[in-house]
Order: sequence, then structure tokens, then C-alpha cells
Amino acid sequence: MPYLWTPPHDTVPTGSPETGTPLWRLELWPYRSLKGKGFSAAIWIMFGGGLIPIVPFIGTMAFWVLLGFMLIALTALWTALRRSDRDRLHEEMLIWTDRVTLTHWPEKGAPLTWEANPYWVRVSLNTEDGKVENYITLKGAGDHREVELGAFLSPEERKVLHGNLTRVLAQLNR
Repeated sequence: MPYLWTPPHDTVPTGSPETGTPLWRLELWPYRSLKGKGFSAAIWIMFGGGLIPIVPFIGTMAFWVLLGFMLIALTALWTALRRSDRDRLHEEMLIWTDRVTLTHWPEKGAPLTWEANPYWVRVSLNTEDGKVENYITLKGAGDHREVELGAFLSPEERKVLHGNLTRVLAQLNR
């Protein structure tokens, strides 16, 4: 899943408010396209597959025209895959005994931050009447602002994350 609990949500936390270390840290990120060998394989497969229809035209002017278009398509694929690796879209939630901080780094612009007392934080899983299935929102006491969490995750991942986050906050409030 494209999120990570530190420490894992089912272990006893080691951080403390005195040291400034959060008890739990939740990092969320969208799926990235291909990395490493997968990226290389995709480029080579595209190159080999692109050559198949133009090989019969070797020695003609049509070969060079088709080769140019194939190389443009290959360059577009390369650029798109590399751009998806550079996207900085991600979220981080830090949980202490006295506060919860959610920071969202959009693709462009400054990071957006939300804070609340964990005792008053309400985690909602909206399963109906929405454009997004299993939409997770957080709301603090007296805060009229409701923030979303993990909008880039799949509906199944958001459902599992909701259960994990609810358990963590319940454990903290004991």
C-alpha cells in the first residue's frame, strides 16, 4: 500500500512530546509509475514494438518518417514516466499525545497544514453521496474545516487506512 506507519500502527509507540518526536508518523503517497528495471523494460519494449511495423519500410523515405514518429512517441513515454517520479504530491500525519498535524504537499504551491487535539479528532469514512468512494475526512473540535486524507489512494486502501487510523486514535485516547 502506498502509505507507511512509523512505528507500525499495532506496536507501542516510542516517541514522546518531551523529545518532540511524534508517537506515530503516517506517510501517504500516490502510486508512482515505473522505477528502475521496470522503467527500462517499458522503454525497450516500446522501442522494439515500435520497430516492428516500420522494418518493412527500410530503405524508403517512409521508414524515416515512421521512425521519427516512433521516436516522438518514445520520448513522450519517457517524459511522462520520469515526470511521475518527480511529482512531490504526498501527505504526512504526525501524532503526539497533545496534537495531530496533517501536512499535504500538492504538486504545485506551498504545503497545506491542519492541526487538532487528538482527543477531539473525528475520522469519518464517507461511503455514500460523494464523487469519491470511501472518502476519509478529519475534523477537530470547534474547527469548521474538514480535511481529506489520502484522496489519491484506492477505495479499498482508504477503507483499511480508516480502520488503522481509528485504532491509533482510540489507543491514544485511552
